[in-house]
Amino acid sequence: MRITFNGAARVVTGSCHLVEAGGVRFLLDCGLFQGSEELEDLNPKFTFDPSEVDFVILSHGHLDHCGRLPYLVKKGFNGKIYATSGTVDIAHLILLDAAQVQEEHVKTANRKRLREGKKPKELLYTVDDVFDTFSHFTRCEFNRWYSVGPVKFRFHDAGHILCSEFIELEVEGKRLLFSGDVGNRGKPLIRDPEPPPKADVVLIETTYASRRHKSFEESVREFKEVVLSTFERGGSVLIPTFALERAQDILYILKNMYEKGELPPCRVFLDSPLAISVTKTFRKHPECLEDKVLRELKERGDIFSFPYLEFTRTVEESKRINDYRGRAIIIAGNGMCTGGRILHHIKHRIWDPRNSIVFVGYQAEGTLGRAIVEGAKKVKVFNEIVAVKASVYTINGFSSHADGPQLFEWLRRASKENTEVVLVHGEESSMEPFALEVKGKLQLPVYMPELYSTLEF
Repeated sequence: MRITFNGAARVVTGSCHLVEAGGVRFLLDCGLFQGSEELEDLNPKFTFDPSEVDFVILSHGHLDHCGRLPYLVKKGFNGKIYATSGTVDIAHLILLDAAQVQEEHVKTANRKRLREGKKPKELLYTVDDVFDTFSHFTRCEFNRWYSVGPVKFRFHDAGHILCSEFIELEVEGKRLLFSGDVGNRGKPLIRDPEPPPKADVVLIETTYASRRHKSFEESVREFKEVVLSTFERGGSVLIPTFALERAQDILYILKNMYEKGELPPCRVFLDSPLAISVTKTFRKHPECLEDKVLRELKERGDIFSFPYLEFTRTVEESKRINDYRGRAIIIAGNGMCTGGRILHHIKHRIWDPRNSIVFVGYQAEGTLGRAIVEGAKKVKVFNEIVAVKASVYTINGFSSHADGPQLFEWLRRASKENTEVVLVHGEESSMEPFALEVKGKLQLPVYMPELYSTLEF
């Protein structure tokens, strides 16, 4: 069995691993590189011919795990893409949004490049390519074995986002476990990750492998304090958010605050068409929800709505938010501030010390979000330099990723004598201490593959 790492190798994004075994070639994920321009320039590069890939097994619908599927199809892939039903529904939304954003971004970037005398960028894929990709999806159930030629696989609940999976495979007499992204335990909406089975080879994500999250309850308390202190000084709270899971967690917290009388009168804007659509998708997949949430959904028919909440789908509605100067909570995409509506809100509000900006998710190297989190005094937004005077908070207990202790425990359960461990989906600063811990405590061999390198088992 050979595995070639076409993404998420010593970086967090671009999950894409080519497995060659038993006479077949298949991919675990096919995600988009996100972050710096150097990373994004890697998106068209594969070490393989897409037309020679037999099938894809998808762990979940985040863009850095599914975002290159339309490009794969465009370049000749003609096989099936296996995922759970919820992941298929989410991937449809995520990929359509990505194509539309990409078309707008490339059009704007190329006007600038032409003025600078540079060669225009090519679109990775179009909306039409996304629609072509939909026909390749095959919906699967959790905990049921599927066979494709010599490969058997099944999906387990990863507890990361709605209907996310980790994947157990049997191939060439070996058991391979691909973690996808392991979920953070104790989140309010979706179930905790299932315990993993024992495996001969484990590919495990390491996004937060060197960190320990605050508890969800502690993070909620911190979030409430930020909201109340910001409102006391007459400001508004900006929350750059990923449309999937994080936005819904925040809405659920705010709804509970409202029902307990803890949220002062204000306006709450969900300013993301994609997040609005994903929020509705939660109602379609109760099989992935926590029992308490499931009961609420059955009793009320809704788990997110409360009187202060406003959905702003149109550009005109979004622009009008910037005319409002009262108490407001603005939840807007995208989560790393690399584009989307959040940039307009940052431009209009981050210079005002009355306001706060709250980061509730991972910020990749080279992104505007990372610069703000690391203490930049000024940032460039739409070619304009803006002072950072708003209070900046990072609340990592809302993360959908497991932290270091949770990842170690997950791996301990998955390992046996002589299990080979491969660290993916993390920066080297997270991987290295985790690798030392695994070698020291579990006495297992650990690999940290370079991008486009191959390991044989």
